Amino acid sequence: AMPATQAQRRCPELKFAKADWPRIEACSREVMRRLSEFGPLEPLSVDEAFVDLGDEEAPEEIVPRLRKYISSETKLPASVGLATSKLVAKVASDFDKPEGCTIVSPGSEAEFLAPLPVRRLYGVGPKTGTALAELGIETCRDLVKVDIQVLLPAFGSYAVVLQELAQGIDTRPVDPSPWERKQISTEHTFPKDITEREQLLTALAELCEQVSAELSNSSRTGRTVTLKLRWSDFTTITRQRTLPSEIAAAKDLLRTATTLLDRNWDGQAVRLLGIGVSRFGTKSQTQLADF
Repeated sequence: AMPATQAQRRCPELKFAKADWPRIEACSREVMRRLSEFGPLEPLSVDEAFVDLGDEEAPEEIVPRLRKYISSETKLPASVGLATSKLVAKVASDFDKPEGCTIVSPGSEAEFLAPLPVRRLYGVGPKTGTALAELGIETCRDLVKVDIQVLLPAFGSYAVVLQELAQGIDTRPVDPSPWERKQISTEHTFPKDITEREQLLTALAELCEQVSAELSNSSRTGRTVTLKLRWSDFTTITRQRTLPSEIAAAKDLLRTATTLLDRNWDGQAVRLLGIGVSRFGTKSQTQLADF
């Protein structure tokens, strides 16, 4: 893709469409949630992720389900790359966009990568790609065949890694830690700005019910309650309170959230209201502590 600044230099009359980032992020969260139902999930970006599918089903049976899960809520197309490693799966996913599926069978990784430019490999950026080109290495096949002694002066010990990458050797596991949620939250944007306390409390009670239900579904409790307020001029504030013990019940969330509201709201028109819980424990931990 061409950088926006370069595009505007070439076409000064170019007009940019404003991105709807709240909607984009909401779709991303939904897609990631759907994907996480298939196995451990490691997000790469707002629209890319690795999923460890294990070996329970044939890939050709999983792909239609993946697409169905994604499109059912978001109507978005999806490109899929299936392989035995993250490196090869990432390369494969870029093969047949926007709705393609490329499956690289176990044992065929090196053959699949061989004709591709080395710059397609994870870990080969512009600087490394240029250095390889200066050695006459353009494709993964070139990189595999070249004597390691040719690479060592330029790349040192990384030369071994480069040749492994060109063969599809990548032992990195799918790491779900970036996907682990640090907070369970929800928010609501009002059709019209709200200035009445009772209306805010009614909405806050509904939000607390939603968060409480999600905490219950995930067997979690939390100690920190966060209130989010956006005024009519789009100024946004967040305020939080950390409690001495963990809570999950809607009534307890509402009690703390109401305290935060009363301390930080003095009648301004409210455009958006949100509530979140973090610093998680589990229900079993809470019961043990209570006991």
